[in-house]
Amino acid sequence: MSAPALSTPCVQVCVIDPLSALCIGCGRTVKEITAWAAMSEAERLAVMAGLGERLARARSRASRGGRVAARGRLS
Repeated sequence: MSAPALSTPCVQVCVIDPLSALCIGCGRTVKEITAWAAMSEAERLAVMAGLGERLARARSRASRGGRVAARGRLS
């Protein structure tokens, strides 16, 4: 008998964005991805609940130019 599948937001697009430090596919941090199998189901569901908003903020920041643009405006 095999173990039940873990809940996961993974979409097989595993690339960490250098500005946000989030996976561009699922929105998790490297720390979250690494710890995922050891997390409880409740912990995984709690992380997953915030991923949509997290990715939206990161994409919005990127569309405005991210940190580089912000630094340029401060000069």
